[in-house]
Amino acid sequence: MKLPRLFQPSNSQGVKSEKQALSYLQEQGLSLICQNYYCRFGEIDLIMLDQDTLVFIEVRYRKNSDFGGALASITKRKQDKIIKTARHYLAQLENEPYCRFDAIAIDQQSKLPEWIQNAFSE
Repeated sequence: MKLPRLFQPSNSQGVKSEKQALSYLQEQGLSLICQNYYCRFGEIDLIMLDQDTLVFIEVRYRKNSDFGGALASITKRKQDKIIKTARHYLAQLENEPYCRFDAIAIDQQSKLPEWIQNAFSE
């Protein structure tokens, strides 16, 4: 089980991976809206703006690609939790923007994160 950020040491691999993903996405022109958004349904690692699109981003780290790697670990159940959490976030906005769900996969062998846009949908 992933612990909320306030319970994770700042040098944990999860925190390092999220920082790496954030830096990479900012280099690609995205702007950070929120990091580690929590509600009763779950957690979203990064919420960013890609021009006029609100992007909900799941960051996954795996030491290696055995058993399918980082992207394979985003199960249908995990996707459903992210979607419910995103709906909770959107309910707080006056106007619902165009949205998408992206994934960032990081492993020890890769120099750069693998960014999958529209990784899944509602």
